[in-house]
Amino acid sequence: MANHPISQPTAKTFSVVDLVAAALDGRLRIPEFQRPLRWQWKDVSRLFDSIVKGYPIGNLLLWTRPAPAAEVRLGALRIQTQEFQDGLWVVDGQQRLTSLANALSDIGAQAERFGLAYDLNQQQFVRMRQRENDGYTVPLPVLFDLQRLIRWFTKDYPEASEKLDEAARITRAIREYQVPAYLVEQQDESVLRDIFDRMNNYGKRLSRAEVFSALHPGYGRDHEPSLPFQRIAESIQDRLGFGMLDDDTVVRAVLARRGGNVTRDIRTEFSTERTREPRDFQGETPEQAYREGEQALYRAVKFLQEDASVPHFAFLPYRYLLVVLTRFFAHFPEPHPRNRILLRRWFWRAAMIGPGPFSSSWTNAMEALANRITTDEESESIQRLLDAPIDAGLRHPKLTGFRTNVAGSRIILAALWDLHPRSLFTGKPYEREGLVEAVLPDGTLKGVARTIFKREPEGHMALAANRIFVVNEELPEPVDRLLVAPPLHEGVAKAPLPPGEGLGRGDQRVKTGAFCDTLPHGRGDEQAFLASHALDPALVAALARDDQIRFLEQRQEKIARIVDDFLLRMAGTEHEDTPPLDSLDLDDLDDPAEGRDDRLA
Repeated sequence: MANHPISQPTAKTFSVVDLVAAALDGRLRIPEFQRPLRWQWKDVSRLFDSIVKGYPIGNLLLWTRPAPAAEVRLGALRIQTQEFQDGLWVVDGQQRLTSLANALSDIGAQAERFGLAYDLNQQQFVRMRQRENDGYTVPLPVLFDLQRLIRWFTKDYPEASEKLDEAARITRAIREYQVPAYLVEQQDESVLRDIFDRMNNYGKRLSRAEVFSALHPGYGRDHEPSLPFQRIAESIQDRLGFGMLDDDTVVRAVLARRGGNVTRDIRTEFSTERTREPRDFQGETPEQAYREGEQALYRAVKFLQEDASVPHFAFLPYRYLLVVLTRFFAHFPEPHPRNRILLRRWFWRAAMIGPGPFSSSWTNAMEALANRITTDEESESIQRLLDAPIDAGLRHPKLTGFRTNVAGSRIILAALWDLHPRSLFTGKPYEREGLVEAVLPDGTLKGVARTIFKREPEGHMALAANRIFVVNEELPEPVDRLLVAPPLHEGVAKAPLPPGEGLGRGDQRVKTGAFCDTLPHGRGDEQAFLASHALDPALVAALARDDQIRFLEQRQEKIARIVDDFLLRMAGTEHEDTPPLDSLDLDDLDDPAEGRDDRLA
């Protein structure tokens, strides 16, 4: 390889204002050898949080060279731009610069991943909400423009004007933040590719999805190269609100549709030559495979939500089960109603068993199950799925050692969500849309499955009984206090009672005799509210006495019954798994040896 000496890079700093202006003018360009944009809302939020706190966000490496007139694509932005002799081509820093330009512009901020606002009360970045603003949550494009910010507080929301100084502080922190950069002048693109490769690949391995996309590129709506698995994940989230699927799950789902061995060599996936493992749906282009894979995945997710009581990706006990379901719905888009019931039973039995019987490997389990699904054999495929080891003794999840990222705990949470938990304030059932929004920041149920007691009693730690659903609600008090005190029970009859005659803390005691009758009616049926959270008056009474151990032990027993009932209903272990009647071979009824009764004909 010939040497291509370059001059010493020039060190320079850019303010965020200058960088955003260069991006919106079209002077900032993304070379075609860059990887696709990968950052999501959480990454963008962290970037701005670092900027406001004055933390370093890393150096940029910019390639100085002419940039022709063109339509420049930068995240969600489409910019018709003139020619620049001193264009700035991004060698390192694409994710940061794209996030800055989009989140701080009105058009770019409309995209979900870039839609940020600053909550002046909580003093943190939050999602841009599609609702009427209260004045205290300011969209980033408004914060970035000082004149718009002043109008926001003087004309639009004067009632929030006491927060103007705080908002102006955030504005200055963003606008004046300095980003260090190195500028390289070099005409030979191969040198820049070499620099990019060294910066991004030494010590790092590309994911399988990235390798697959590079070998078999897909194309977006404008026939531009795109990262297909990210595109599929975003589409599923937009259409069904199931959460952002990870690239690895999506690539395996796409592969499973075309063949049960999802760990096969992806280099020959679309080869026209004969391979050791024949593919289903032969003759497809990569784009067709991505499109049809997305549809199969869509049907699988919809089945989980509508038939199997799995509302969100965060509840999924094992991701490989979604891969197997995708293969099934690729071959049988509209299964027989009876087979849908059996498929639900299979899913929950497989979730209870886990990958253990398949050599303790989820990869082995995924491939073994996927290979049981065969083209044109819908009922037979279902019966094979239900065969050993799925028909073995089923283990119910442990209610101890509770963690939201553990399969057993997710099964428990699915059973509790199936109770249709209600708001601690309004008494109305939480909607799945609110759940999706609450889970999106980190993709887990940690912030939704709240602890009732922040400090658990000794010997009663990490119990399922200490969790309760709280969706998109800021609580003024700890959960245990809210369950027995205002604002939750503002209508409870209260009076100073002699010791031993009531339940409660201090002088405010809840009368024991008519506990349910005295609860407020403005929030709806209190019995229904308690049942929606696996609670009852006796448990609330234990809370009122501050008897944490009794509360946890009794609620643990209650949750165990709820989970058992849920799994009995979902897994159908007490029912026969007979296939649809019209799939059975009834020719044997004509055999005289069977003693056919003509009256039944």
